[in-house]
Amino acid sequence: MQQKLIIITGTPSIGKTVTADCLFNMLTNSAHLDGDWLWNVNPFSLNDPRLRNGDKSMSFALTTYLKSKFDYVIFSSCILVEKDIRDNIIADIDYEDYTILGFHLDCSDETLSNRHYGQGCTNEPSFEWLRDPPCPGDIVINTDNKTIEEVGEEIYDVIISQGE
Repeated sequence: MQQKLIIITGTPSIGKTVTADCLFNMLTNSAHLDGDWLWNVNPFSLNDPRLRNGDKSMSFALTTYLKSKFDYVIFSSCILVEKDIRDNIIADIDYEDYTILGFHLDCSDETLSNRHYGQGCTNEPSFEWLRDPPCPGDIVINTDNKTIEEVGEEIYDVIISQGE
C-alpha cells in the first residue's frame, strides 16, 4: 500500500481537529499533524508574511512522518483552504512515495455559529471562509447534523474505497 497524506481543511471552528483525531484513532499506523498549532499567533491572518515560516515547519513535520513510514499521515489546518499555500507546503515535503487525499469540511452558517460559540469563542465566526470554494480535487463533506464520529466514518470510507 502506498502511504497516504490525508488533508482535512475548512473554516475555523468547523471541526477539523476533532475529525482528524477521530480518523487518527480509526486508522492504524497513522500520525496526525494539526498545522494550526504550528503557527498559532494573535492576530492571525493568511496575509501575514510571517505565516510562511510556519509553512516550513509543517513541511518538515510532514516529511518526518512520511519518512517514518506511517501508512496514513493526517494533516488538518484551516490554511490549507488556500491552494497556493497548500501547494507550497506540499512542494517542500522532502519525500515522494505517497498519495494525497483532500477533504474540505463544510456546513451551514447556523452550524458554524453553534460550533464556534459552543467552543467558548467570543469573536465572530469566519463565515466568509464558508463561501470560498474547496481546492480542486478535494472531497467536500457536509457536516450539518452529523456527529464527529459520522464525519470521521464518512472520510474513513472514502479512504478505504481508494484502496489500502
